[in-house]
Amino acid sequence: MNVSLNWLKNYVDINIDEEELAHKLTMAGVAVEGIEKVDTDHVLELDLTPNRGDCLGLINIAREISAITGSQLKIPDIKIKENHENINDYIDIEIADQNLCKRYAARLVKNVQIKPSPTWLQEALTNSGIRPVNNVVDVSNYVMLETNQPLHTFDYDLLGSKKILVRRALEQEEILTLDESKRKLDGDMLVITNGEKPVAVAGVMGGYNSEINDNTVNVLIESANFSATSVRKTSQKLGLRSDSSIRFEKGVDVNGTIFAVNRAAQLIQKLAEGEVVAGILDVYPQPITNHTIFLRAEKVNDLLGTNLSIGEMEEYLLSLDFKIEKEKNKLIVEIPTYRPDLEIEVDLIEEIARLHGYDNIAATLPEGVTTQGGLDDYQLFRKKTSTLLAKNMLEVINYSFINNNMLDKLLIPGDSHLRQVVKVANPLSEEQGVMRTLLLPSLLTNIAQNLARRNENLSFFELGSVFIPREGDLPTERLKLGAIVSGSSEVNWLKHKIDYDFFYLKGILENFLDGIGLKEYEFMTFSNPSYHPGRTAKLLIKDIEVGVLGEIHPTVLDNFDIKQAVCAFELDLDTLYELMEDKMGLETITKYPAVERDIAIVVHNDITAKQILNKIKKNGTEILQDVIVFDLYTGEQVPDEHKSLALKLKFQAFNKTLTENEVNQVVDNILNKLNELGAKLR
Repeated sequence: MNVSLNWLKNYVDINIDEEELAHKLTMAGVAVEGIEKVDTDHVLELDLTPNRGDCLGLINIAREISAITGSQLKIPDIKIKENHENINDYIDIEIADQNLCKRYAARLVKNVQIKPSPTWLQEALTNSGIRPVNNVVDVSNYVMLETNQPLHTFDYDLLGSKKILVRRALEQEEILTLDESKRKLDGDMLVITNGEKPVAVAGVMGGYNSEINDNTVNVLIESANFSATSVRKTSQKLGLRSDSSIRFEKGVDVNGTIFAVNRAAQLIQKLAEGEVVAGILDVYPQPITNHTIFLRAEKVNDLLGTNLSIGEMEEYLLSLDFKIEKEKNKLIVEIPTYRPDLEIEVDLIEEIARLHGYDNIAATLPEGVTTQGGLDDYQLFRKKTSTLLAKNMLEVINYSFINNNMLDKLLIPGDSHLRQVVKVANPLSEEQGVMRTLLLPSLLTNIAQNLARRNENLSFFELGSVFIPREGDLPTERLKLGAIVSGSSEVNWLKHKIDYDFFYLKGILENFLDGIGLKEYEFMTFSNPSYHPGRTAKLLIKDIEVGVLGEIHPTVLDNFDIKQAVCAFELDLDTLYELMEDKMGLETITKYPAVERDIAIVVHNDITAKQILNKIKKNGTEILQDVIVFDLYTGEQVPDEHKSLALKLKFQAFNKTLTENEVNQVVDNILNKLNELGAKLR
């Protein structure tokens, strides 16, 4: 933007030369790119940042100069002599789209004399990069540059009606603009009409058929506020960029319309001997008022590294012509609507910084506590979980959205808490209508889709979130681990297949639990409608249910169109993490040899292997290091409704070599205690 220094002096006393002024403006954040000498004037070339659209008006630039130099601001005093008529007898204004037009004001000046503008006005426009036309058009451009409020002047007699209707354009509607180009409009564009046809493209350019010409007698002055987004899009679509559109795009003060239209009426009355009709038409449906910002003195000095007093801060902001109330160590600052860039406290702190002078703020290195960074314990736990499962399975990532019908396919009862889902307000499709409460439906879908493509040997896991609704609040998000297998795997070195069955998946789960350092856990028979009855277990840790493991129910498989057996487990990882010990300890490796004993016992089918193991561990003393079940047998030589379990017991001491007699005593004690469960040595 080009600014005439002589013109600028009308609004503020400038007692320094142009070079010093340029330096002060630049240091205050209004960058001056260059200075050009034009006859007896100097033209400043400003490079404004996008947030300072207000400085496209000379009065606002004068405000900046007044603040940084302490000079008196001189805003023009408007005095208009009105006739005894009423503008309401001449024109009526209606805004059909208040979102795109926040305010529309107009004045009427009659019996004007169209002629060239005086020399001072032509020079002011020329030095600012605008070509003079005639006294009326030049006044509208002059006021626009002065106030940053674009104006448009219509030949009132060429409007064709006493109505101004601001509306969206009709599809394929046409207008002949001032540049004598016929332009097609669309429904996203805003136009000014005479009630029927467009006479201007709002905020961009006027119409050719109602422009001011040498025969104009009566002038209607428009001063309005249009949506910045609408003007920008319209300007781009039409390939038409004007001084008016540039200003509307950056934002124009909605409360500056009346000052601008009065200023234009004043100058037209003076320069064109016009007669101003009494009254202003002002349609302003939703008035916008100044907002306030609370400024804490402590926050200012903390951010800037300064030691300014609250009085100094107040003085800087008063120099910008802001209204201020002081409250203890805080300022309540009223922000005028011509400064839309000031929204929050830090914006005011920046104003204080630039007026105080960036050179006056010491350069210091940032201070604070530094941390090494890296993953926290929970993040490491998640990473380790993925690493352990990835040894045997492929990781899948599914959407957190599912179809609510998935819960029907899983045979979830109607009163189950899993039916309490978070509904998506605007789902992409019906298949993504709710947030999932468990991972199983997504994993079964993965299996079904792969089987449909003849991929039959499948082993997947997913680490993902489920969502539980909370009334009046955001849903609770829980991290879960799900795994699913189906088919079998070829093991070349064993030269046989390994079936992906319940025990295979149970082994993967036990390896995972061992990998994260969990030794004490328990599997118990369990009933779950989505899993096969009699082939399902729940995982307990410290008597807390952590997850479920089992073979998927045949009906569920049919619902997902799966024709082969599938096994899955699903764990609540957040609960699992909370139950883990804080630290994993180190244990010395003993140098003394271990002693192993195998025993086979016969028990009733109602007695679980877990009961047997618990009894053995409880009575094995400190030398019993481990016990595992390595065989299950039913058939000949075993009574009906009984089973034979073969167990391996490992004994070892850390301070000596065990004798056979010591081991035998412990084994005999274990066998005696097993008798309490009805177990007999086979």
